[in-house]
Amino acid sequence: MDRTDVGALVRSAVDGDTAAWKALVDGLSPLVWSVVRAHRLSDADGHEVYQTVWFRFAQHLGRIREPHKAGSWLASTARNECLKVIKGLKRLTPTDDPQLLDRASEDRTPEQSVLDSEEAAAQSERVRFLWQEFEELGERCRQLLRVLIASPPPSYQEVSAALGIAVGSIGPMRQRCLRRLRARLDARGAL
Repeated sequence: MDRTDVGALVRSAVDGDTAAWKALVDGLSPLVWSVVRAHRLSDADGHEVYQTVWFRFAQHLGRIREPHKAGSWLASTARNECLKVIKGLKRLTPTDDPQLLDRASEDRTPEQSVLDSEEAAAQSERVRFLWQEFEELGERCRQLLRVLIASPPPSYQEVSAALGIAVGSIGPMRQRCLRRLRARLDARGAL
């Protein structure tokens, strides 16, 4: 097709002339098919690209600034669509290995994703309550528990030297502080 004819047909198609649209499709389809064939797609993928190209052309018909270059637009769009399909195919690896085909899916279901998300939110809320109640403990308990949860955990001798608590008192004091924290969390319904 001559570029002048193409430009006139595009303008007529924009105005709703179905005969002009049919003439564009008939005249430029060989161009689109040549681009598709050059990318060696399967028949199904080739037909999908062909339809997508014409769909995109119809969507953008009124916005094409240079109607006489509609063939270039179609060729470029066909190339881009072919490359998208090829890129998508690289993610798929055909196989006839029965062990691989029978393998359970490692992907999580949407339901499992929602459950995991809800569990993570609940866990986050429990941790927030824990730290709120921890801050309400007495200063001595907070100091002792913070030192004891250090990584790596210090020895009782190191705790004794750091906090000025007798080594024999560290264990019982730790138990009393944890009981208070648990009671506070139980009262709040956070456990």
